[in-house]
Amino acid sequence: MITNTELEYKGNLYPNHIVEFKQDNDKLYFTTENGVILQVTILRGSVLRFRYATNHVFEPDFSYAIDEEASLGYSILEVTENETEYLVKTARLQLLVDKMSLRTQISDLDGTIINEDEAGFHWEENYEYGGNTVKMSKMTPTGESYYGMGDKSTHSNLKGKRVENWVTDSYAYGKDQDPLYKAIPFYIGLNRGRAYGIFFDNSFKTHFDFAYEKRTVTSFWADGGAMDYYFFYGPDMSTVVSAYSNLTGTPELPPLWALGFHQSKWSYYPESNVKEIANQFREHNIPCDAIYLDIDYMDGFRCFTWDKNHFPDPKRMISELEQDGFKTVVMIDPGIKIDRDYWVYQEALENDYFCKRGDGPLMHGKVWPGECNFPDFTNPEVREWWAELYKEFISDIGVHAVWNDMNEPAVMEVPSKTAPLDTRHDYDGYPCTHRKAHNVYGMQMVRATYEGVKKYVYPKRPFVITRAAFAGTQRYSSTWTGDNVATWEHLWIANVQVQRMCMSGYSFVGSDIGGFAEQPNGELFARWIQLGVFHPFCRVHSSGDHGDQEPWSFGSDITDIVRKFVEIRYQLLPYLYTMFYKYSKDHIPMLKPLVYYDQEDTQTHFRTDEFIFGNQILVCPIQEPNAQGRRMYFPKGKWYDFWTQECLNGGKERWVTAELDMIPIYVKAGAVIPKYPVQQYVGQVKLKELVLETYFTVGVETSEVYEDAQDGYDYKKGRYSLRNFKLTGKEKSLTIQQFKDGSFVTGYEKFRFNIYGLPFKIGKVQVDNEEVNLKTVRSNGDNSMLIDKNFTLLHITSK
Repeated sequence: MITNTELEYKGNLYPNHIVEFKQDNDKLYFTTENGVILQVTILRGSVLRFRYATNHVFEPDFSYAIDEEASLGYSILEVTENETEYLVKTARLQLLVDKMSLRTQISDLDGTIINEDEAGFHWEENYEYGGNTVKMSKMTPTGESYYGMGDKSTHSNLKGKRVENWVTDSYAYGKDQDPLYKAIPFYIGLNRGRAYGIFFDNSFKTHFDFAYEKRTVTSFWADGGAMDYYFFYGPDMSTVVSAYSNLTGTPELPPLWALGFHQSKWSYYPESNVKEIANQFREHNIPCDAIYLDIDYMDGFRCFTWDKNHFPDPKRMISELEQDGFKTVVMIDPGIKIDRDYWVYQEALENDYFCKRGDGPLMHGKVWPGECNFPDFTNPEVREWWAELYKEFISDIGVHAVWNDMNEPAVMEVPSKTAPLDTRHDYDGYPCTHRKAHNVYGMQMVRATYEGVKKYVYPKRPFVITRAAFAGTQRYSSTWTGDNVATWEHLWIANVQVQRMCMSGYSFVGSDIGGFAEQPNGELFARWIQLGVFHPFCRVHSSGDHGDQEPWSFGSDITDIVRKFVEIRYQLLPYLYTMFYKYSKDHIPMLKPLVYYDQEDTQTHFRTDEFIFGNQILVCPIQEPNAQGRRMYFPKGKWYDFWTQECLNGGKERWVTAELDMIPIYVKAGAVIPKYPVQQYVGQVKLKELVLETYFTVGVETSEVYEDAQDGYDYKKGRYSLRNFKLTGKEKSLTIQQFKDGSFVTGYEKFRFNIYGLPFKIGKVQVDNEEVNLKTVRSNGDNSMLIDKNFTLLHITSK
C-alpha cells in the first residue's frame, strides 16, 4: 500500500553550504552539509585540480590520461577564510570558494578574474544506469574564445559550438560532423589577452557547450564518473598548452625515418605489387621511407598471420625492401576472428582475455574477418599478452612498425558502430562497463602495441600509429585524422584538424593525403601534398576502390610538383627533428596556429588557414581549385619569402601569388634554418656539410638544431648534439654565436651559411675573434660561406 506519493525530485542537484574544511598537505577538502566534497589539489602555482564527490564518496582516483612522469611542485600555498568564503593563494593564482554554494572563482594575483563558476558543480542521478551525470557550468565573459578539443572538423575557434567526445568510426565524415575518432576533453579559453585551460579527466562520453545554448555560459558534463578537472593558467597560451602536455605526456623521439614520406593504400598486394610501388618511387626519384600493408596481407584478415599466396616469404620481401631504403609498416586491428583453429583466438579464449557482455557471454561483433571477439585491453594481463604477439612479426620476420586501425572499437552492422554499452572491462582493477571504457579502448590497445614493438625493435626506436585515441595516447603513438574524403572541403578540414590536435597536446599527427574515400584530381592531390609535407606525420593513404593515388598517378606535371615538395620535406628533416625534440622535451607543439603564436593580435583569433611550422616557418596552404594566389595574414615580425627571399612586414593581410607548383611559405627574419641534402630515404646520403639558411634581421633571434644518431637510445645517455645559434643583426654587422650541448659528434665538419637579406657588402669575417681570408670561406656566392662546425663566434662586418 502506497502511503507516500511524493516523488523524489529527479532534476539537477546542487551543493549547499560548507560545514567542514581540512587541509592535507597539497590537498584541500571542502565538505557541504548535503554530502558534497570538493577536493582542490595544488599541482603547481598555476595548475589546480578540482575533484568532486557526492554522498561523501569519491570515485576511485585512477586515470589513463595522466603521465606518471609529469613534473609537478609548488612553492606557496596559503589558505585563509572570512565570513563568506575561503581564499586559497599560490605563487600565481587566487582561488575563492564560496561557503554557501561551493562555487569557485579563480583570479590572478592582481585580482583579475580568469575563470568563474556560473552554476558551478551540479549533478543528476542516473536512474537508468546508476551513478551520476556530472555537470559544470562556467561564466563566459564577452569576447572570450575557445580552442583545442582535439579531433574536431570545425572552425578552430569553438565559440558558439557544442561538441562531444565519443570515439567513433566516422567513414567519410564531413565538416562540423561530431564526434570523430578521438576524445581529448581539453580546451583553452582566451579573453583580454589571458589564456587558461581546462582538462576534464573523465573517460565517459563527455559534452562541451561553448556559449552555444546560452551566450554567457560555457559548460561541460559527462554521462557518468566523477567531476574531475584540471585548471591551467598562462597567461600565455604557450604556457597552458605546455602545462597540459606535461601532465598528459609527450612521446620519446621517433626514428628519423618515421618523419619521412610514407605511402599507403587499402591495399598493396600481392608482393609483386608492393615491389612495383617501391621501384616506381626510386625510378621517379621521389623520396620515400615506408610502405604500408593494409588488411589484405593477412590470411582471411586474421591478425598476426600472412596470406601465403600473396606473400609467400614476407621475411625475404621485407629484407629486400629494406635494402632499397623502405621500412615496412603493417596493420593490426582489435577484432580477433572466431576460429578455434586460429592460434591467437585459442590463446585469448583459453586465458579469458576477451570482453564479455553483462550477462556473461563473450562480446561478439562483425568486422573484416567476420564474427570476432575483442580482447579487453584495459586488463594489464591482456596488454602484456598482446605485446608478446609482436615477437614473431618483428624479431623473426622483420616488420619495422605497426598501425592500429578500427580500434574505437569499430563494429559493423550495428547502429552504435561499437561494442554494446553493457560490455564489461577490467579497467586496470576498477571494473566497469563500456560506457566508461569505450573512449580509452583504442588507447589501451595501442599502448600494448607500443610496448610490444618497443621491446622487439630494440635497440632501435618504436614507431606506432593509431586511429582512436584518448588524452595521453600521444605518449605511445602517432595518429592520423581517419577516413577523410578527396574534396577541397576536406583539405580545409585536414589543415584545421592537425593544428587543433597540436594545440591539444598531440603533435605527431597528419591526414590521409589526397583523401581516403573517392579520388582527387591532380590539382587537389598536389595542393594536399603541399600541406601534408608540413604536417608532423606525412602519409598518402587511400581506398583502393577509388583508383590509384601514388605521386605519379596524375601525369608528369603533378609528379614534378609532388617530387619538389617531398624533397623540401627531406631537406627540412633536421628542422623537423628539432621540432620533435622540443615537443618531446619541452612540451612545445610542433605546429602553432596564429592565435598561439600571437594571442595579443585579435586578428589571429579566427584565422584557420595559416600556421607556424616549428617556430620560424609560416605556411599557408591553397585550399580552393584554380587558385593563382590567395589572401593571407602575416603575424607580427618580418618574414622572408621562402621562394624569392623578399622581406615583408607582418601585422597585416596581403594578397600572395601561388601558382600550382608553389604555396606561400615564409621564414621569420633572424632564423637559422638547417637543411640536409635531398636523399631518397633517411640515411642514404652521408652528410658532408650542414646547410644553415640564415635570414638577416636587425635585432636578436635564436635558433636551435638538434641531432643524434637518428635511431636508438644513445641520445638518452647524452650522446646528442643540441646547437643554439644566437643571431644579432645591426646596420653594418652580423654576429652569430653558437652554444653546443651534448657529446654526439656529427659526421660532417662544416656549416654552409647561406645568408639572405644582408644590408651590406661583406668586408671582414672573424671566426672566434680571428680574421679569416674571405677566399677561404666563400665557396658559392658572396653571401655563402663554409665555416668549421665547432666555431663559437662568427662576426661579419661591412666594408
